Amino acid sequence: MASFLHVLRTNRNYRYTWMGQVVSEIGDHFNNIAVFSLVLSTAPSGLAVSFVMLSRAVPAVLAGPIAGVLLDRLDRKRVMIASDLIRAVVALGFILTVGGDPKASRWLLYVLSGVLMFASPFFTSGRSAILPTITTKEELHTANSITQTTGWTTLTIGTFAAGTAVSQMGFKPAFVLNALSFVFSAFSISRLHLEKGSFRPEKKALTENDVVRPWHEYVEGLRYMRSSPLIFGIALLGIGWASGGGAAQILFSLFGELVFHRGAAGIGYIWGCAGIGLVCGGALGHYLGRTLSFNAYKRSVIVCFALHGSTYIIFSQMRSFGWALVFIAMSRAAVAVTSVMNFSQLLRHVSDEYRGRVFSTVESMVWSTMMLSMMATGIASQYYSVRTIGVWAGALSSTTAIFWAWANYTGRLPEPKLEGIDPDEVEVHGEQTV
Repeated sequence: MASFLHVLRTNRNYRYTWMGQVVSEIGDHFNNIAVFSLVLSTAPSGLAVSFVMLSRAVPAVLAGPIAGVLLDRLDRKRVMIASDLIRAVVALGFILTVGGDPKASRWLLYVLSGVLMFASPFFTSGRSAILPTITTKEELHTANSITQTTGWTTLTIGTFAAGTAVSQMGFKPAFVLNALSFVFSAFSISRLHLEKGSFRPEKKALTENDVVRPWHEYVEGLRYMRSSPLIFGIALLGIGWASGGGAAQILFSLFGELVFHRGAAGIGYIWGCAGIGLVCGGALGHYLGRTLSFNAYKRSVIVCFALHGSTYIIFSQMRSFGWALVFIAMSRAAVAVTSVMNFSQLLRHVSDEYRGRVFSTVESMVWSTMMLSMMATGIASQYYSVRTIGVWAGALSSTTAIFWAWANYTGRLPEPKLEGIDPDEVEVHGEQTV
């Protein structure tokens, strides 16, 4: 089993991908904290935060099918670079939202947030799709674990740093740093190089009919997902998480600003402690992913979702800010364990020809559900307390454990064939129950 440091030290392509991820994702969190704090400073309500999140969710959902088809048609490396450069320009535009008319600034925030998120799936789904291309079979699970754990580490560092920086320096520096982070990411991806093969998936040549009917290709990807109960089931897990996770995107800001009255720093602390939990859970998920049997992996999903929802409910009821941070970290740790293992299953079982469409579709399904969850949360915040909505959100996420358990124990989640990996090379060393 390749170690984290060994993969980063010896795999040049993955090292550049990782470097770009670290810088760009820290920049993303500077943008997030600045935007949410800016909106709440002019309109302190859950509905205002909901509008920001919806302005991001709707474009992300719409971009998913387009991104999936293009990533399975074109050079994935070039698509990712284009996404980074477009996002760099858009990120600078956020500077125009500071200091102007509050109402006009909010509308500009919505527009820029939408454009930023429309461009994002072309990069994020592309990064997932190229991972088996830039790693060896032995490195794949470790590289997946590093990618996800790094995302959660940057969440921790970025939100803590952004909360402090925005409080002390204001909004404009945060937006400038976000733009520069995308430029660095584009440079890093440009350094990727393959000795054999290319970043364009192998498939039959496109006919004229295929070119003018990209929707047909996307539907073909949906059929592929539906034909594999495990792949489809993992996609539905994303929906289950997002049913409550969408609410959390709004509730974190409301808890920091309106419940605990700690401003941008409070939002940063909540997101940061959530990130700490994700990092710890990611490390555990990496270990379990290489030691659990397939059946034990499926049982671990049940445990993790039940734990995630219950600890989120406890977080929402805490009167002590310190204890609230502890329980949100526990909730996110449970999420991280399943996330690492689920993505490893997808990377092992999804054919390269469909990888772009599968990852972009999963992302779109998650954003679609989050969008509905955020809409409901924004409306509910006008009538119910933030703490009450937190209980509902945790309960919704917990129900995912029930449906997964039913599918597992009725035999509806068989393991599909491995794609491009010899079964003897899979990093599972024995049965370990959870």
